Amino acid sequence: MKSEEVQGKGGLAADDLELFSYLLEEEGIEATSSAGIVPRKSTDEPQLSFAQQRLWFIDQFEPGQPTYNIPFALRLSGRLDISVLERTLTEITRRHEVLRSTFVATPSGAPAQVINPPIAFQLPLTDLSALPPEQREAEAVRLATLEAQKPFDLARGPLLRLSLLRLDEEQHIALVTLHHIISDGWSTGILIREVAALYEAYSEGRESPLEELEVQYADYAVWQREWLQGEVLEEQLGYWRKQLGGELGVLELPTDRPRPAVQSYRGMHESLMLSPELSRSLRELCRREGVTLYMAMLGAFASLLHQYTGQTDIVVGTPIAGRNRAEVEGLIGFFVNTLVLRTEMSGEPNFREVLRRVREVALGAYAHQDVPFEKLVEELQPDRDLSRHPLFQVMLEIQNEGENLLELPALSMESVEVDDATAKFDLTLLVGESENGLSLRFEYSVDLFEAETIKRMGRHFENLLEGIVADPARAVADVSLLTDAERVQLLAEWNETTTPFPLEQCFHELFEAQSERSPEAVAAACGDARLTYRELNARANQLAHYLRTQGAKPEDRICVYMDRGLDLLVSILAIFKAGGVYVPLDPAYPKERIAFILEDAQVSLLLTRQQFLDNLPELNLRLIRLDTDWEPAIATQSAATPSNVTQPDNLAYVIYTSGSTGLPKGAMIEHRGMVNHLFAKIRDLQLTGADIVGQTASQAFDISVWQFLVALLVGGR
Repeated sequence: MKSEEVQGKGGLAADDLELFSYLLEEEGIEATSSAGIVPRKSTDEPQLSFAQQRLWFIDQFEPGQPTYNIPFALRLSGRLDISVLERTLTEITRRHEVLRSTFVATPSGAPAQVINPPIAFQLPLTDLSALPPEQREAEAVRLATLEAQKPFDLARGPLLRLSLLRLDEEQHIALVTLHHIISDGWSTGILIREVAALYEAYSEGRESPLEELEVQYADYAVWQREWLQGEVLEEQLGYWRKQLGGELGVLELPTDRPRPAVQSYRGMHESLMLSPELSRSLRELCRREGVTLYMAMLGAFASLLHQYTGQTDIVVGTPIAGRNRAEVEGLIGFFVNTLVLRTEMSGEPNFREVLRRVREVALGAYAHQDVPFEKLVEELQPDRDLSRHPLFQVMLEIQNEGENLLELPALSMESVEVDDATAKFDLTLLVGESENGLSLRFEYSVDLFEAETIKRMGRHFENLLEGIVADPARAVADVSLLTDAERVQLLAEWNETTTPFPLEQCFHELFEAQSERSPEAVAAACGDARLTYRELNARANQLAHYLRTQGAKPEDRICVYMDRGLDLLVSILAIFKAGGVYVPLDPAYPKERIAFILEDAQVSLLLTRQQFLDNLPELNLRLIRLDTDWEPAIATQSAATPSNVTQPDNLAYVIYTSGSTGLPKGAMIEHRGMVNHLFAKIRDLQLTGADIVGQTASQAFDISVWQFLVALLVGGR
């Protein structure tokens, strides 16, 4: 069974409810009392409760959504008498008017409840027995998932669907889906118990053993609207105004994906079982500190959210059964309410202090639980955001799993998990109690989180619980969430960024060594043109020798003013080999920027092509035109490697910023820093000689340097 905003037996398990009542009495806190619920007059129109009205409006806004479906499945093992089961269901729908209710719009646009007359229940049957045994269960799961996601029409009904899957003669699965507007998690327990009691009686030829209901859900709706007004409502709302007053912050959990503008309510879940030792330790901690298990889990959950977000104002929603009157304990209907629990985590509290705070918050909320959540939203008027739930974004619920198996004459019933793949909140934590220990189930929005993120969160919560029980006097912010493996990864692996690289060699020396290892491999390609390592090295050597004849000295700024291509790559290498400093200019730059950079960088030589001369400003510069000067001036130079005059701490290049915040500034990079960066790229990209690196960036941007050069250190292209 799946938890919903207002589903389940409430955030409090059965033993917690009893202890809460005791604690309220001990603290002198009085829960609101009221007159009993009585049957409505025969002339009264059936009304909607506040909670039903809210769901009806949601359905009008987003019709046909399965968001508020309550699906569950029962495995029926043994000899099943379908006619008896149909008679059983017919009697249950007769007993509980709400199961026969539909909800329509009146001419004024307001909702009205229609209680339809009882009819004989007929069970649709799907026979899977002809399938191979190994396929039956898989097909049953598929059909159960489809059924869980099938929407309801509130105006037409029925709002209770039940069908049978036959696996073989003695194995059936009953698929049950109710709309939340007529049911809650407590109600599903009533439904199962009544099915068991009636099926047993009818199988044995007896009449119904169930007493007639004194009141119906519609009676409760009338009573609620008559009672919850005036001074009673004002007293209850006064508490919540004080408790939730001021700015109610949004919980900003770190997410894997950006938050969509509108919630899709698509969800998944991850589960884990706490060890018996940890489960026992948590219960012992509760006894020592005089708190309920719910309070302890709320304190731990708030501590986890505090560590994840860094926020100190932690707001968590929780469902509560809403059945604090004897008249409604046996009714099927939508009683469960949602409480908003606000815990202050400032001041670096230890867990004992957190427990004190959540104890006070929980007791106050429980004593003022009668205000319907929809009334609270109406009163507080939070900013509405279709991407988030109002007032809170995460929920906590404790479920008492109890017995999972009911034995009947010749038949047993066992619940089967059905996942409707929805999530109303960013995150919901369900804590299950059983004899085997405590289980955790994290339901999450797939719009926001990856499954691995939630699995990691589960491990972190388990680690937090271990730290809390070991030392509740320790500040919760100091309790480590990390597993041993994560600690090694975070502190050692991710911080181990040192990459060996040749500290005492410049790029052109390393390139020359690579060209000797792979002389015939293609080093660079542009369009149809290709240069092997041997050819690229030889051309760069010739240009380097020529630059020296033109007066190039170590750390002279030499500008390259041409479009991207093989000549530009040759020029970069030649400047390094000659001992100069590479200063790139994009021919698309305006003349003013070109003039500023040439003057500011104190450029002594400019390498270009004839076609780009017209855009150059009037400056006293020595020009080398690679297209017109190559023959015969440059081509006659030696192809041998020139002597190296450059040290690793000499400048390699100067690239200018955009100047968007003022005048452009030249960033000066030394050879050692450039080589360090190139080897880091080789490591990060795992480059080999088989790789081709695309040169996509303008030569005036820093990224272009590694794009031009990195492949040339590993024999790539």
